[in-house]
Amino acid sequence: METARVLVAADKFKGSLTAVQVAERVTAGLRRVVPGLAVETLPVADGGDGTVAAAVAAGFERREARVTGPLGDPVTAAYALRGDTAVVEMAEASGLQHLPDGVFAPLTATTYGSGELLKAALEAGATTIVFGVGGSATTDGGAGMLAALGARFLDADGEPVAPGGGPLATLAEADLSGLDPRLKDIDLVLASDVDNPLTGPKGAPEVYGRQKGASEEDIAVLDAALTHYASILGPDTAALPGAGAAGGIGYGALVALGARFRPGIEVMLDVLGFAPALARATLVITGEGSLDEQTLHGKAPAGVAAAARAAGIEVVAVCGRLALPPEALEKAGIRRAYVLADLEPDPAVSMAQAGPLLERAAESIARDFLAG
Repeated sequence: METARVLVAADKFKGSLTAVQVAERVTAGLRRVVPGLAVETLPVADGGDGTVAAAVAAGFERREARVTGPLGDPVTAAYALRGDTAVVEMAEASGLQHLPDGVFAPLTATTYGSGELLKAALEAGATTIVFGVGGSATTDGGAGMLAALGARFLDADGEPVAPGGGPLATLAEADLSGLDPRLKDIDLVLASDVDNPLTGPKGAPEVYGRQKGASEEDIAVLDAALTHYASILGPDTAALPGAGAAGGIGYGALVALGARFRPGIEVMLDVLGFAPALARATLVITGEGSLDEQTLHGKAPAGVAAAARAAGIEVVAVCGRLALPPEALEKAGIRRAYVLADLEPDPAVSMAQAGPLLERAAESIARDFLAG
């Protein structure tokens, strides 16, 4: 009989456990039932928050830089480096986590710090940059990022346009001639789990503005401002998949930095070395906090399950809550889901006790798939 070897490749349980902690808890639960079980852990991410942490767990070096936060205050942001490849996570510089509780700035939040973080990666010698975008506090079309990299955005009086998406309505001239020349010689991969265009009914302001504190009036202002911005930089690019990612930072990267868009989980599985780890596995355990309709559209567990299914390796999932019917799980390549809400129905308690509950779920997986 083939010796069992488990690959734990799960994303974070948002608000409860990091992807690294998920892997640790699952491993502990499995080995409680099958002592000495061979377990390989590969925490994964889809380009959003947690992407740098996943890269560091896979052997990249963690680097830090002081950059401009979304409200203009200095923040410490991390990126990951291995050889000449960097993983840069825009949320580290311009993410919602940098806003004080209850404070939003939908019209004025800036991606300037994301540009500074890209510059730090360039200065560290990176020639390939995986730019994970998601979890942003911003809707500025990447204008702040481009300004940090040397672009100039001027109003009709020749004055710099103020930070944020709202002020882009006053943009008269975009001068990209001062962009850092090193950008021409790098491979910049825009890694995102969303493929929205920049503007319109499926655009960044309409679909994601509310979670950044935008009112209906703000959304209309931002959509008009970004439409005007794109009319000056390049309207054709605004409709490309990924242009609307992270408040339109995807558009800035595509139109001005020569980025190429790839689904975030695909990029990250490549960067993290998933294929060789998968080749060693007889069972894969994936998961995230909530397995729902969004999971099926480019989230980490769907990417892991698709790759494992293609390799003929069985997949089970762990999650805090499950909002998918069995047929949807099966179609995604997931044999069965082990749900913390089944062990503890109170959501607050389940989140607070996610670690011990996850160990119990892993014990069940071990009994069902590995014992004997």
